[in-house]
Amino acid sequence: MKKNILFIGGSTGIGLETIKLLHEKCNLIVASRTNENLENLDVKHLKFDVLNDELDLNEIPEILDGFVYCPGSINLRPFRGLKINTFQDDLNINFLSMVKILQQVLNNLKKSECSSIVLYSTVAVKIGMPFHSSISASKGAIEGFAKSLAAEFAPDIRVNVIAPSLTDTPLASRFLNNDLKKEKVGHRHPLKRHGNAIDIANSTAFLLSEESSWLTGQILGVDGGMSTLNTSN
Repeated sequence: MKKNILFIGGSTGIGLETIKLLHEKCNLIVASRTNENLENLDVKHLKFDVLNDELDLNEIPEILDGFVYCPGSINLRPFRGLKINTFQDDLNINFLSMVKILQQVLNNLKKSECSSIVLYSTVAVKIGMPFHSSISASKGAIEGFAKSLAAEFAPDIRVNVIAPSLTDTPLASRFLNNDLKKEKVGHRHPLKRHGNAIDIANSTAFLLSEESSWLTGQILGVDGGMSTLNTSN
């Protein structure tokens, strides 16, 4: 029997690549602002904006086997120039909206024999990077939340987080919009390249699958080795 997986967001970037991997073998419900890039894929699309809309629970299957939250932000600016509204906006889109939706579909996830939740953080939470104070605060909240949730709902619901380094997606396009920028970003990583959406999509699909059935409460660094290796010598 096919798994039912709910994607919040997913019309571009990592979410889209994951949907391409899974749409033929899972029943996918994609709640996003647009169905751009989804028209030729076997998915059920719900028009939904996490910041402004209420999710129509009547359109969600009674049993959910997977949940993926894709919306996010990248605000990289000096702390002294950040207003409190920036922190609030980052928390709203990265964390609080995710919590709200998860509470709404929790009973659906509980009805699965073993459901899987996949969330996204950033390598900057672990190693600390300048100009990341706002985004690291909201993504750090995700990591703490995920570990607590994994403990609370084990063994019935698995909860894991992927923490990428800079990945070539529309959200990060201004940082990777020419060959020189890509070369400089790649040089900072032990594996000498920047991330691609398919790198993170493969990890997402793994965490949703039975192949990861003994994994929960983990922060998976898919970051070209940046968070654990020093190859500068």
